[in-house]
Amino acid sequence: MGNEDKEEKTLVVFQGKKIRRTWFNNGWWFVAVDIVKTLTDSEDPNGYLKDMRRRDEGFKEGWGQIATPLEINTPGGKQRINCVSTEGAFRLIQSIPSKKAEPFKRWLAKVGYERAQEIENPELAQERMKKIYELKGYSKDWVDKRLRGIAVRQDLTDEWKKRGVEEDIEFAILTNEISKAAFGKTVEEYKKFKKISKENLRDHMTDLELIFSMLGEASTAEIERAQNPKEFDEHLEVSKKGGTIAKNARLELENETGEDVVISENYLTQTEKQAKENRKKKKLIEVENFN
Repeated sequence: MGNEDKEEKTLVVFQGKKIRRTWFNNGWWFVAVDIVKTLTDSEDPNGYLKDMRRRDEGFKEGWGQIATPLEINTPGGKQRINCVSTEGAFRLIQSIPSKKAEPFKRWLAKVGYERAQEIENPELAQERMKKIYELKGYSKDWVDKRLRGIAVRQDLTDEWKKRGVEEDIEFAILTNEISKAAFGKTVEEYKKFKKISKENLRDHMTDLELIFSMLGEASTAEIERAQNPKEFDEHLEVSKKGGTIAKNARLELENETGEDVVISENYLTQTEKQAKENRKKKKLIEVENFN
């Protein structure tokens, strides 16, 4: 990766000004003083931020909950600078009395209103999610499978929670067992295979990959209900069984079609629709060459 690519990934540009960021704890963290500099006319953004922290009662007690010093590249080398998470950035923006911050505040108010509506009517959240995926170039059939997969996943995690599985690390371990049994790869290995890192793996799966992911998780949930495991090792065995059911179905399909279900294709550089068209063209070329 070149220096320009690295710089692009560690910067976001708003209104012509650069806000530095770094990846930490599975999320982007933004340099707090850069946000202040972008949204105010202050000639001393560091001083402005200090005054904000003194003025705002919430910041006096809770600054450490939304900000943390992280290493950031500067002209003088790497330095530890206060950074805020995305949630912390929103909290910071809300406290800036500036006209430049008003569009953000209105947007935050709109998002808050929409979320309140979705709590009262969960179908609105599903419709919003459909629109987001469709705008990204996913077909309706793919979106329907993706949303169904989310429901299946939620059903499985509910079954785990009922039986004492609560920690995120435990969910991750059990999910890896299903994935490894179903596809021969852990989630991280699968992501490396598709050449993605921070992106959601399932957002880069084909229709068939999503279907077999659902089968593995739905099978695991059914076995959980039937066998009611109590110990974590028992949950591990159930997860392997659920994943193996998906594996057997996948192998049977691959045997009939002669094509792999697990493929390295992802949707970073092309949409799901474009990828599907490219696969069709590739198959036609292969048939023509064979004939």
